[in-house]
Amino acid sequence: MPASWVSSTLGTLVAGVVLASVCGAEPSNFLHLDYCVIGAGPGGLQIAYFLQQSHRQYLVFERSDVSGSFFVRYPRHRKLISINKRYTGKQNKEFNLRHDWNSLLGHDDNLLYKHYSKDFFPHADTMVHYLNDFTRIFALKVQYNTEIKRIEVERDSEAWNGHHFFLTDQNHHHYRCSVLLVATGVWVPNVPDFPGSQHVEGYENVSVDPTDFVGQSVLILGRGNAALETADNIIGVTNFIHAVSRSRLRLAWATHYVGDIRAVNNGLLDTYQLKSLDGLLEGDLSHIVIIRDKKGKLHLRLKHHLNRSNASQDMSMTIHDQRLLSEEGADNFAVRLPYDRVIRCLGWTFDFSIFSNVAMPQRGRGRMDKYPLVKATYEAVNLPGMFIIGTASHSVDYRKAAGGFIHGFRYTARAVHRLLEHRHHGVHWPATALPVSQLTNVITKRINEASGIYQMFSVLADVVLLQKNATQFEYLEEYPIGALPHLWQNTGKKAENGLFVINLEYGSNFSKPEADVFHPSRSVGDPKHAWLSNFLHPVIYFYRHIPTESCFKFALTQQHLPPSCRYGYLNGQGLLGNESL
Repeated sequence: MPASWVSSTLGTLVAGVVLASVCGAEPSNFLHLDYCVIGAGPGGLQIAYFLQQSHRQYLVFERSDVSGSFFVRYPRHRKLISINKRYTGKQNKEFNLRHDWNSLLGHDDNLLYKHYSKDFFPHADTMVHYLNDFTRIFALKVQYNTEIKRIEVERDSEAWNGHHFFLTDQNHHHYRCSVLLVATGVWVPNVPDFPGSQHVEGYENVSVDPTDFVGQSVLILGRGNAALETADNIIGVTNFIHAVSRSRLRLAWATHYVGDIRAVNNGLLDTYQLKSLDGLLEGDLSHIVIIRDKKGKLHLRLKHHLNRSNASQDMSMTIHDQRLLSEEGADNFAVRLPYDRVIRCLGWTFDFSIFSNVAMPQRGRGRMDKYPLVKATYEAVNLPGMFIIGTASHSVDYRKAAGGFIHGFRYTARAVHRLLEHRHHGVHWPATALPVSQLTNVITKRINEASGIYQMFSVLADVVLLQKNATQFEYLEEYPIGALPHLWQNTGKKAENGLFVINLEYGSNFSKPEADVFHPSRSVGDPKHAWLSNFLHPVIYFYRHIPTESCFKFALTQQHLPPSCRYGYLNGQGLLGNESL
């Protein structure tokens, strides 16, 4: 069934519901859905695919007229940094997905991303094409041009979770949902407020034409991929570029986090280190001031310098203290020269504004405050039945695994669907039952091929449930490791005879911003010492009983299971007791 037919038909249905409400119908006439998905980006489409395959009642709300509208505009310079490795020398689809960072999960191999682009770093337009084909070919139920403006909670003792979610769109159409799947991503620009911030241009609307920057001096606020992508675009025509951030550089090849600075964007780092005028600065943006002088030039200064100099407090006007801006007065100050442009490239945050106070998910803490806070199952910590899907679910593994990117959240979306199937429809988590004689082969195959536990290392893990007398086992794939204490509630599977947890982990010395990640002992060749490896390697935990929740309270902030929870540790050739760790 074509997606266009689905969209138009649902639009007619909604219009009828609204007309009834205008004529005085009770709220019970609002359109009710089992599952409401907000956002037709890759996360929303992935969960919609699974709902479609299981024949559930759902609807995806998309504010734009196309799927993947984020990629219509971003990245601004149109090069994705998610790799499209078309050749691996293998025909195994699961293995190949380890190196395909753009494809969604589906049963049609024609919808692998390698058929949409030949580029290793694809053009963003190909992502828009791909996502709309994914929507159309699988006939996903997407209602376009529908912007959800308000989300509230309606108590109902007979509802699946004790309440319904009540949605209102821009046309005052109303929807009631049993389960809410929020896949809006993080798209609200992070705009700090400081004196002179009105002179700053945003990444979201600054020119991408290098000729607009010829002979100019540019200050960039931020030093992530958006900032360095912007710098690379203009580096050949500017006088100089300075990039300022409160934290030190985090290079992806040093931290093994794909969201850190990628080598494809590091031209500015070369010119800085090879003494070619460009520069990197560290400083908290809450301490800076941007001042425009009489010639329209922009100056970067620190607040405490202005306070000492009794400079003008109206930063939107021309400066009166010319001595403060004098080049001679601060000859050794790295930013003594003025700028023609200041560009803000500080990323995005989740849109919390559409939620009422009761329905609003808790905000993450510290550096994760741009994300809603979720459990290991991706359910909002404060509201049962609300799940965060896609990029916005990254609070679980921020700066660790790939949960904020397609090649990670395609698997976490599948895990959420499996959990919902069990919770609301009585469908147990998929499991394969085999004789114990095949256990080693099954584990070895998964370790060498599986993509889900490879991309979401230390977040999703395989679980082996031993049956009575250990003659058989059940194998569960890609279960959220932080939810292990609630295995039975989430899967319908009991661990009464012991269990193994198959996890992939990095060594404790593998990555950090200042580490020498190429040191000679970075790899281990002898299987007897496999547990010393710093690279991604399998770690197998054995438990006689399901660990308690208290044992897992740090599981989401560490890259391995807490030592106090371990009964044994199988890695390489043998099972090692705690005393051997």
